[in-house]
Amino acid sequence: MASYDYDLFVIGAGSGGVRAARISAAHGAKVAIAEEYRVGGTCVIRGCVPKKLLVYGAHFAEDLKDARRFGWEVPECGFNWAALRENVLSEVDRLNGAYTSTLDNNKVETFLERATIAGPHAVKLAGGRTVTAKYILIATGARPQVPECPGHELGITSNEVFHLEALPKRILIAGGGYIANEFAGIFNEFGTKVTLMNRSDVILRGYDAQLRDRLLQISMAKGIDFRFNAAFEKIEKSAGGLTVHMSGHDPVTVDTVLFATGRVPNIEGLGLENAGVETNQRGAIKVDADNRSTCDSIYAVGDVTDRIQLTPVAIREGHAFADSVFGGKPWQVDYDCVPSAVFSHPPLASVGMTEAQARNTLGSVAVYTSDFRPMKNVLAGRNERSLYKMVCDASTGRVVGLHMIGPDAPEILQAAAVAVKAGLTKDAFDQTVALHPSMAEELVLLK
Repeated sequence: MASYDYDLFVIGAGSGGVRAARISAAHGAKVAIAEEYRVGGTCVIRGCVPKKLLVYGAHFAEDLKDARRFGWEVPECGFNWAALRENVLSEVDRLNGAYTSTLDNNKVETFLERATIAGPHAVKLAGGRTVTAKYILIATGARPQVPECPGHELGITSNEVFHLEALPKRILIAGGGYIANEFAGIFNEFGTKVTLMNRSDVILRGYDAQLRDRLLQISMAKGIDFRFNAAFEKIEKSAGGLTVHMSGHDPVTVDTVLFATGRVPNIEGLGLENAGVETNQRGAIKVDADNRSTCDSIYAVGDVTDRIQLTPVAIREGHAFADSVFGGKPWQVDYDCVPSAVFSHPPLASVGMTEAQARNTLGSVAVYTSDFRPMKNVLAGRNERSLYKMVCDASTGRVVGLHMIGPDAPEILQAAAVAVKAGLTKDAFDQTVALHPSMAEELVLLK
């Protein structure tokens, strides 16, 4: 039998790669992992974790104003971007250390250097060493896509936004997805003038239309300027800052241009051709239901596969791979009813089919909604309304989709997603006694 240096070599120490390495080692495999940047990956180092901390920081802008309506004598407060930035980066450092310790504690050998594929069972490290492994797992994730236009090098992406030296007074954010809308809300609350530029006339494509429309209305009321059906023509450095020329609209001058126009899989220079690993038209690694690529000894998980670009999905894929290959208990990830959230201001959350998807799939559907003003907003004098929406199969009453926008929507939806995944009916919700007074009680009072 062939002899290898390792049972498993993982390329990429993000959420999916770390989970796969840790579980495989726990099953008794000899495991190594390589990471060219920092252990933790996009989510921990330059993605959802630091971004959520900025979201928390941004919420204080409205909370401080609302507090006065609740009797608190809050003075006028200034905002210190540098203080928040450094505190967030310190937390990132702590998490980087925690992830590194997790690997060490599970006896996973870590190489802090770039690794590429040299063959079906061979990995070449940037330092020049080549090692062999019975299995190779690619978990290199994805990176921000930068539009091709003159002057694009003057912009930044979500990778750099956490390191801004100063808070921009004006920012143009390009994109209509969750990253663009989240950063639009963050910077708007910090007092930055925000312009959101989008190639189409739709934000948050894939989410329920009513929730998209509600977020757009609220965002515009908060002062965010939207430029729809706008494509980059050029970005120029001018005396007043950066002037963005776009189709269909007048130029706009800002201090910072942030690209949030999607993410592309990290496969460049990875050596996939050395092992016959194929990619699809979007440059993502082709894998089967077991995460195996077109090379039998090489697997891939997470954003590099271009399935569902969510951290919990990558973690689950990594766990399934480890249990299946090294644990003797094979299982596959179920991609049905994966909940998701947008941490905008206010946040929205969704699980299952949208109303449009349900009508196209099922034909006959029943829709129940609650459009209400949260109690806190009433006393605070804030006109912002929440919207909860339940989509059901009309023939069975089974809940096939839940969609919410409002304070704490993601926190509420996580529990409700269990009910949708379990196939419960509208009647099961109706039979549940409301928890009063709460926003969540609207889920069992929908009409």
